Parts: sequence; structure tokens; C-alpha cells
Amino acid sequence: MVSPMCEYSSSDGFANDWHMVHLGSFAVGGASLIITEATAVSPEGRISPDDLGIWKDEHIDKLKQINNFIHEQGSLSAVQLAHAGRKASHNLPWKGGTQIPSDADEGWKTLGPSALPFLEKEEAPEAIDKACIEKVKADFKAAAARALAAGFDVIEIHAAHGYLIHEFYSPLSNHRTDEYGGSFENRIRLLLEIIDSVKEAWPLDKPLFVRISATDWTEGGWTAEESVQLAKEMKAIGVDFVDCSTGGNVASAKIPLKPGYQVEFAEKIRREAEVLTGAVGLITTPEQADAIIRDGQADAVLLARELLRDPHFPLRAAHVLGHDIKWPLQYERAKWH
Repeated sequence: MVSPMCEYSSSDGFANDWHMVHLGSFAVGGASLIITEATAVSPEGRISPDDLGIWKDEHIDKLKQINNFIHEQGSLSAVQLAHAGRKASHNLPWKGGTQIPSDADEGWKTLGPSALPFLEKEEAPEAIDKACIEKVKADFKAAAARALAAGFDVIEIHAAHGYLIHEFYSPLSNHRTDEYGGSFENRIRLLLEIIDSVKEAWPLDKPLFVRISATDWTEGGWTAEESVQLAKEMKAIGVDFVDCSTGGNVASAKIPLKPGYQVEFAEKIRREAEVLTGAVGLITTPEQADAIIRDGQADAVLLARELLRDPHFPLRAAHVLGHDIKWPLQYERAKWH
């Protein structure tokens, strides 16, 4: 599967020809499921002013065109519905990635469970009230309805990497004292309510994924054991697949980067919560990906940067592993024999 990768190439949330070629190339290259980048459910939910969006009906047409092409190549499409929370209103990575102040031309006031900034030097988010929580849930539901109209096969709720939903379930960023803070049950409440809201607009026969950060990699933060319990709760209310990433909520976290460093969390959640999981993170070779599936560590492998380097990785991987899969007719002359 293709992991979501932000392109920061939209104007007013609209997909364009860059997204058509970027996402379409993965379908030509043989990927089974292609997940769009984090797609904002509201303007204030964008990471940057150039994020992809699905907060208005006008966004549907181009997304539908892209999905039609993906389907023509025999692949499936997914949209990752997202709200950036306190990590919103930031410059593009190639412009430094710093926070844009709320009083700047392209900036806006960010939102979070508590008035705690991601970095000390940044402007603190506004602690959202109950009315705003209801708006967030309604935004996710409306986005799910648009995703259906645009022809997506799968929805993935983005609840990882220090964005709004992760900010709620992690005790490091959630210092609330109401029913959305404190206990484990309270901190996961927003995510479970968003899942229920999305399901009101998303058919039961279409898969629903959730991406989580399985650990904060920080003392006193979210843990792998809590992720297992959360996965059980999500499975019970209809989540089909847990996309297991980590980190992103604490700038000082010490993450032990190495090939496949997050696979252990997909394996733990798969085994202990008895739910389908996906493995992500520094998976770069056909043999490595194949072993993850063969050894029962995950049910699917999601690639990101390796697919940027080689959009045809699935075709090459099949050849390396001794399988003959269908190539686009236009590319048959280049097929290995």
C-alpha cells in the first residue's frame, strides 16, 4: 500500500494535475491501495496553507478524476481525513516549516485539547470548547460524505503524528479536566466519537482505517499497551484496520530509527487486539516487506519514501520475489522475461 505523503501543492485545498500524476504513478506501478496525503476536513485543520482539502463540495471533482484513473489501473484509492490541531498554520517544509503566526497574512489560530504549544517558541493553540468539538466531528462526517461522492474505496482517519486526535489521546498534550481529559477512557473519547460520526456517512461495506501513533517514545506519554486497548475499542465499533506509526507529538522524543523500527507495534497490536494492522517506517526492500507479511507481523506493508524513489516498486518487488503480476499494456515491452 502507498502511505499518505503530504505534497503541499494545493491552492485552497484543491487537488490538481500534480496530484493526478503523483498518485496515478503509484497505480501504474502496481500498488494495491493508494492513500492520499493528509486531507484537511476544515481550513483550520490544514498543516500549511498549501494542504490538500476536502472541506467543500467543489473539492470533489478533481479527486473523482484521480480516483477514476487509479481504478482504471486496477488499484484502490483511500483518503486520509485529517485535522492538524496545534501543528497547523505552518510554512512549507522547503520554506523552513516554521509556524505562521495567527495574525500573519497566511496564518490562523490553531486548536488543541489544551493551550500547550508543540514547541515553546510557538504560539499556543486555543483549547477547544464543546461547541468546537462538535464542529470537528461534523467536519469529519461531512468529509466522509464527500469522500464517498469522490469515489474513494477506503477512509483512513489520521489519529497520529501529533495532530489533533493524537493530541487528545496523549497525556503529554491533553491536560483537560472535563470528559475529554484525564483518564484513558476520556482521552480516547474524541477519536471514538469521530469514528462514529464518519460511520454515519460511510457505508458499512467500505473499509475504515485509523492511523495511530502507537507510542510517544517519551516517559509519561502514550504507550504501546494503551494502543492495544485503543485498537480493541476501535475494532468493537467497526474499524477494520489499524495503520501503526509512532511519535510526532513531542519534539524532544528520542526515536530509535532503524529499518522496520515500527513493525513491532503492528505485530503487538495485531496479536493482542486481534485486528488487522499495517506496518510502516523504513521498509525499503522487497525481501524486508515480504518477511513482515510471511512472519505474521502485519497484514499489509505501507511504503512512502521508497515509492517516491521508485513508483514502480511493486512491479520490481514481484519480479525479485519470483511472481508474475499484470503490467500496464503500455509497459509490457519493458517487462522482465
